[in-house]
Amino acid sequence: MRKAKIKRIERIEHYLVRIIQQPGADQGHPWAVRMLLNLLKGISHVFKSVVLVRLFLYNAGIFRRYPLGCQVISVGNITAGGTGKTPVVEIFARELQKSGRKVAILSRGYRKKERPWFQRIFSETIEPPRVVSDGKRLLLDSEMGGDEPYMLANNLPGVVVLVDKNRVKSGRYAVKRFGCDTLILDDGFQYQKLRHRLEIVLVDKTNPFGNRHLLPRGVLREPIRNLKRADFIFITKSDGHSEALRQQIRALNDHAEIIECCHRPRYLQNVYTAERMSLEWLKGRTVTSLSGIAVPQSFENSLRLMGARVIHCERYADHHRYHAQEIIDAVNRAADLHADALMTTEKDAVRFPRLETTPVPVYYVRVDIELLSGAENFHDAVEHICFRKGAPGKATPAGRTPEARAASRAEEGGS
Repeated sequence: MRKAKIKRIERIEHYLVRIIQQPGADQGHPWAVRMLLNLLKGISHVFKSVVLVRLFLYNAGIFRRYPLGCQVISVGNITAGGTGKTPVVEIFARELQKSGRKVAILSRGYRKKERPWFQRIFSETIEPPRVVSDGKRLLLDSEMGGDEPYMLANNLPGVVVLVDKNRVKSGRYAVKRFGCDTLILDDGFQYQKLRHRLEIVLVDKTNPFGNRHLLPRGVLREPIRNLKRADFIFITKSDGHSEALRQQIRALNDHAEIIECCHRPRYLQNVYTAERMSLEWLKGRTVTSLSGIAVPQSFENSLRLMGARVIHCERYADHHRYHAQEIIDAVNRAADLHADALMTTEKDAVRFPRLETTPVPVYYVRVDIELLSGAENFHDAVEHICFRKGAPGKATPAGRTPEARAASRAEEGGS
């Protein structure tokens, strides 16, 4: 009964996400849906007012931004979900670590398992942040730490990963407890309480701003014009031909450097045995897919581009917490359809319960970021962005490079 209710709620969520994400998908619906969309539009105006008032209070100094005396790099979005942020955070952390930095990733841990409300009231400022990884070993699973923090901790030995809604508290903990000198604020564009030295914003080329409405009528977290706060803008999921989007961004922000990148599949890995397979294995294979991510179509289309014949797609809501029976049903369905494998994403794989055996193999696709323009490689990009090395950035009309703006902001914050 409970599972049926969750399924029904997720179907409604999928429907609403589609009509608020995709331009034109909200047209031609019955009056009841149009009434709902008008209601959401009204709420989005209220949300916009709250966002702008909050930013004004921070900019006016009425709300305080806390400096931590170390480098704080924010990687975030102006939209809700689906820009491919986690792989960018991962590669930034890895390259910074290679440069000799002691790195900590600060995450909110979206949809992690929460303590009862009556415990949270008294523990918000008292209890230390959850330590997903202390840089030496994994200490929490995806349920307690959150999907992305667990995935980052699993892929980044030597990097500290902390989870707490209060990122000022977790940042202080990272500096004092683990001696970190560089903090990466995961999903930090809207988190104003902690002073950022660098503001990196990701924009999804396949759906940059949705239908241009704010939440909950659209997917924007802030008005598009607030992109002017960014020091660097990454156009993700790019095909290398983003001239029109670049012009839109440049009209909103005349000083940020723009870097284009794509998400490149690297290999397949068995969820249960850790066996790795070449992407070539997919060519001509019949597969089914299972995903609970913000943009499942992107994943499913990538399987087709790699040569797979996708005969069935099972979709759940973003961050869906899988039960064993759901995975058993999925692999049995793949076997009944005579599929060669069940395919999923790495983000989903960390939420899969353990199974002893499966009638067909279950693989996730390992994805990395590849730069298309703006730098020779990611190492050069990180060195340039974080340490102001390499070729200087393009000057603004006022004669200030993005690096100069970032350095000035760091000095103001005492970093």
